[in-house]
Amino acid sequence: MSAETPSLPPLAWEDAVIEEIVPLTPHIKSFFFRAPLAPHKAGQHVDLKLTAPDGYTAERSYSIASAPGAPLIELAIERLDDGEVSSFFHEVAEPGDTIALRGPIGGHFVWEKTLGGPLLLVAGGSGIAPLIAMLRHRAQASPEVPALLLYSGRTIEEMAYLPELLEMEKSDANFQLVLAITRGERLRPDDLQMRFDQMAVTDSLTAWGFQPRITYVCGSNGFVGAMANALVGHGVAPEGIRTERFGGAP
Repeated sequence: MSAETPSLPPLAWEDAVIEEIVPLTPHIKSFFFRAPLAPHKAGQHVDLKLTAPDGYTAERSYSIASAPGAPLIELAIERLDDGEVSSFFHEVAEPGDTIALRGPIGGHFVWEKTLGGPLLLVAGGSGIAPLIAMLRHRAQASPEVPALLLYSGRTIEEMAYLPELLEMEKSDANFQLVLAITRGERLRPDDLQMRFDQMAVTDSLTAWGFQPRITYVCGSNGFVGAMANALVGHGVAPEGIRTERFGGAP
């Protein structure tokens, strides 16, 4: 008989204080929390809980955007239509407020130095959050790892962390950035004004010149499914593709 693996106790809710709020796009703000949480890995997330005076609670999960070892936990929160939690953060929350957090959570959608590369990252919209954590960690811990980010957004103005990513590409010879703008004007002459399709994925990976050892795809359900299919169609091994999808309650 094999022994049963004991289940881990649930993570405790901890009081986290908002230290700073930074607008990233017209609909996304970064909230920086000081929280007594265990060290996180790039790609993990936390749960967040709001409690109303009448006892009603609402919980959501948000990817951690800050690199491992950063003094504050950064969460990029997108304002969603009719979103009770996202509306609170965009309209009510202020520095000094205390919010309940628990985490870090997740062990599959993470990148560490020991995993190496080449590293391929694919982001749709606010799916950039866990991937910026990976890129920040790579820049600090293993900048020699070749990395390519395929980043899709409606317009340049709605693409979070874009100035940081452009500066990263400028200063890091081992990092490349491909932008696909689906509804607006391009920023650079070689940016795509279309959705990533099979041909665009193939062209981007061929120009990069590496076969990814590990790939991370994050975005909406439709985006992740389409991109995973395009990557496999190009020849990326399915077992090397890790995905994270967002959606559900706002």
